[in-house]
This record gives sequence, structure tokens and C-alpha cells, in this order.
Amino acid sequence: MASAAKIRRGNRLLTLGLVLGDIVLINAAFLLAYFMRYELEWGGKVEDFSYAPVRAYLPVGLVLTVILLAVFGFEGLYRRPRGVSWFNQVYDLFKGTTIGIAILVVLYFGLRPYYFSRLMFAYSWLLITVFLGFSRSVVGFVQAHLRKRGIGVEHCLIVGAGRVGRTIMQNLVAQPELGYQVIGFLDDDPQKRTDIGRFKALGTTAEVARILETEEVDDVIITLPWMSHRKILAIMDQCQTQGVRFRFVPDLLQMSLSQVDIDEINGIPLIGIREVSIRGTSLLVKRAIDVTASAFGLLFLAPLILLVAIAIRLESPGPVLFRQRRVGKEGRAFTCYKFRSMWQGAEEQAEQLTDFNETRGITFKMRNDPRLTRVGRLIRRTSIDELPQLYNILRGEMSLVGPRPPLPSEVERYEDWHRKRLEVAPGLTCLWQVMGRSLLPFDEMVMLDIYYIENWSLGLDFRILLRTIPTVIFGTGAY
Repeated sequence: MASAAKIRRGNRLLTLGLVLGDIVLINAAFLLAYFMRYELEWGGKVEDFSYAPVRAYLPVGLVLTVILLAVFGFEGLYRRPRGVSWFNQVYDLFKGTTIGIAILVVLYFGLRPYYFSRLMFAYSWLLITVFLGFSRSVVGFVQAHLRKRGIGVEHCLIVGAGRVGRTIMQNLVAQPELGYQVIGFLDDDPQKRTDIGRFKALGTTAEVARILETEEVDDVIITLPWMSHRKILAIMDQCQTQGVRFRFVPDLLQMSLSQVDIDEINGIPLIGIREVSIRGTSLLVKRAIDVTASAFGLLFLAPLILLVAIAIRLESPGPVLFRQRRVGKEGRAFTCYKFRSMWQGAEEQAEQLTDFNETRGITFKMRNDPRLTRVGRLIRRTSIDELPQLYNILRGEMSLVGPRPPLPSEVERYEDWHRKRLEVAPGLTCLWQVMGRSLLPFDEMVMLDIYYIENWSLGLDFRILLRTIPTVIFGTGAY
């Protein structure tokens, strides 16, 4: 069984690798700065009396390396938690490098050496920031690639399956690059001890000791309300006994973490309720992008749309478009348009095929659906059948990115927490479509939708749209 000691050892090795890599890159950047200034003479001709050989700068490079490593260590750059964005890392590297170069400049120009070039230090500052920023990008990419394949992941046990516990699980499933794999959860409420998608209900909180002995657990995340403090203390004691790391998420008066904003005034914490992030100015910007992109898409894709329409009419009788009532923002019904991909009368056969449903939950998916036409199978595989929904987007009933629009019959079977996905306009593509599409259980789809709603940004929309392209091209999870 993995232990906290194993995790710490892995973290120490990663830190050592980062430090050694930084040493190499700092000195490489410093030497390149020397070459740019003295050999290429960027910034003006170097006169003979001000020329300094590279050996004169070697001690300076050594001192700079020591200063920067000390500053980076003091700023916490070598003990970053998982999930810190690349932009934040680069900003911290920029800040640390600026401080280090400033210290070096004060130190050396205080000694007034006549041959040290100010441009040399400026080039060093720029190159070190670029080199280290690129290295963090490479490290992050490699880590994310390995973690998505199960290498270097930490196995987590969630204690508590309330709103806080589900929020933790939906964040972990939405960000596999963080390297956390949820093995299951514990809860004392019999109504909550049912599997949630891939997340297995492993028992009650009294069974923590057994789970830690029989399962591979690296991390225990406790999401119980503070009124259960005796249980929490007992669980912490079991974790300490087994040598497993544990962390506690305060329930904050039974509010979901997704509903909480924390601010402060002069160190005094203020706790408030978070609103849906897609509103106000953000909503206007998102709508402007939707209108522009859908109008352009309908014009640009008109030849393809015409070609598909002709193919559908030639293969089978019936209308080109399939119209279906769907549920949109705030529960409002609308007519959703798709290219018809099935034979006429396919809807009447749906009940006969319910036993062949290949997804867990209230949605129906079937890999080899006999109702599909040949053209329909192709356009389903490539998601071309959904192109008419650009018209829904133009009308304001949908958005480019958002939870997929559900059927009224599906909404009738929603649990209370599922209804969160109806707070925003449905989308042509969404987070779960680029992370597995039909391969994911329904509850996990909803978790990813809720994560999107609560963490929305234009950047997130852009990343989802970019990831949609290879997903559509390769037909990942589509059937």
C-alpha cells in the first residue's frame, strides 16, 4: 500500500529535478546573454576597453544562480500545489528573476567593475524568464500526459458524498492532469451509498480502517460537516496510524464549496455566496461570440450543409432535418434542430431498445443502433448531424459551449443536484464531450457540466472548442 512517505519521496525527487534543471537553464541563459552582447554585439558595438572575456563572467553566473535558487525557494516555487496554472508559474518566475537580477545589479555595480555590461544583465533577465517558463511548460505537459495514463497518480478516498464531496469529485474528474484518481467514497447516509458514475460507494465512515488496509490509498479527503467532528477526528487518527495523508475540507455551514466565495478585509475573512459565473458582462461577451461564430459558421459551412442534405434525401425518405423538443436555460423548452440520421419512425422503436442502453444513467446511447442510416452513421460519428444547431445558437436558444440540451423526459428524472446544469444556455459542445463523450456515465457528465458552470471563462470556452476539433475528427466516444 502506498504511503505518505512515498508521496513525499516523489515530491522531493521532482523538486530535485526542478532545481537541477533550473541550474542548467540559468547558466545556459546567462551564457547566451553574454554571446548576444559581446559576440553578436546586440545593443551597440563593444569597444576594446570595455570588452570582458567569458571567464570574467563565470563567477557572476555562479552568484546569480545561487541568488535565484534562494529567491525561488523563498517564494515557494519548488513546493507548488497541484493545479497551479502555467501563467501563475511564469508570473512567479518573472517576479523571482526580477528580484534576483536586481540583487545582483546592486551587488556588482556597487563594486563598480568597469567592464560589466548593463545590457548583459537585461538579456539575462529576459532569457532566464523565457527558459524557465518554457521548462515549466514542458514539465507540466509531461506530468499531465503521464497522469492521464495513470502514471504518478495519487489514489484518493473521499469521505462524505454530500454537496462538498461531489464538488471535490467533479473537480478531480474534470482535471485529470492534476493526477488524482478517486477510488471511491464513504458515507453514513444509506441514500448516498450508491455509485456516482465511476465513483464507487465503498461503505460507511466506520470502515475507513478496512479500506486503508485493503485498497491502495494515498490521500484521504474528508468532506464531512463539522457537527461530525468526532468522526472526523477518528478518521484522522486512523490515517495517521496507517501512514496515509489526510486533508479536511470544512463544510462551511453545509454550503457547497461551489457556492462559496472567500474574501478578506485587513486579514478578516469574509464568506459569501458565489453566483453563476456566466452573467452580466461575461454573458454579453459570450453571446456576441456566439452570434458572430454561428453566423460565420452557417455561411462558411453552407456547401457542406447542402451536400449532407442531398445525401440524406437520396438515401432515405423523410425530412432532412430532425426536430425535437429539448430543455434549455432555466427549464425553457425549445425546438432543437439536427440532420436526420435515422430511418423514418425511429422514435417509435426507442422503447424496444431500452435493454440495449450502453450508458449508466437516464440517457440512452447504443453503439450499433439499427435505426441509423449509412449516411446517419457517418454524420453521427463526425458530429456533422449537429451543424443545424448553429441556427439554434443564432436564435439565442443555445451557445457554442455549454451543457448539452436534455430531453424533457430526462429532466423529469433529474435529481435535485442535476438541475444545476439548467442554469445556463445549452451548448453545441461541452466539457464532457471532449473528455469521453458517450463513454462517460450520466452522473459524471453532470459533474463536468457543473464544473464548467462554476469555473466558466472565455479561456475555458476556447480550450473546449480547441479540444472539440480532434475529438470530432477521430470520433472519440461517438456512437
